[in-house]
Amino acid sequence: MRPFIEAIGKSTTTYIICYPNAGLPNTFGGYDETPQVTGKHIKNLALDGLVNIVGGCCGTTPAHIRKIAEEVKACKPRIPPASVSEGYMLLSGLEPFRIGKYTNFVNIGERCNVAGSKRFAKLIMAGKYEEALSVAKAQVEMGAQILDINMDDGMLDGPSAMARFCNYIASEPDIAKVIYLTG
Repeated sequence: MRPFIEAIGKSTTTYIICYPNAGLPNTFGGYDETPQVTGKHIKNLALDGLVNIVGGCCGTTPAHIRKIAEEVKACKPRIPPASVSEGYMLLSGLEPFRIGKYTNFVNIGERCNVAGSKRFAKLIMAGKYEEALSVAKAQVEMGAQILDINMDDGMLDGPSAMARFCNYIASEPDIAKVIYLTG
């Protein structure tokens, strides 16, 4: 969890909330992490100034919450930076993307466009959204850092098609890691 909390901290000027499970679920769907272990993990995050609000989620008990509160009582909350984007445009799919004056070429995949790709248009018009994902995936595999998605066609309910396709993309981590622009 720590690498993700650190990455979020480097990308935001807001407060960070951390409320983990009591470990990973076991084979029976229960959680085996003790309050002491959970408290220690959260205390280490707090001591390093990485979190503002802490708590517990799945599997945590009142004993977990008491231990977390006890462990972080003397810790100071994270002080968010005034800026993380000075001189940069920050974008994000599942992965952060910074564009600044020293950013070289930015590759935008433009094949997820019903007006610019006959193959994509045919798949969308036929309601074959899962197959249309292959177009987006190929763009990302070929180096696209941003996907330009366009559902603007008179024979298509654009807003509905856009929402449906973006929901499919959101369920595919290999595609959702990049930024997608819609129009």
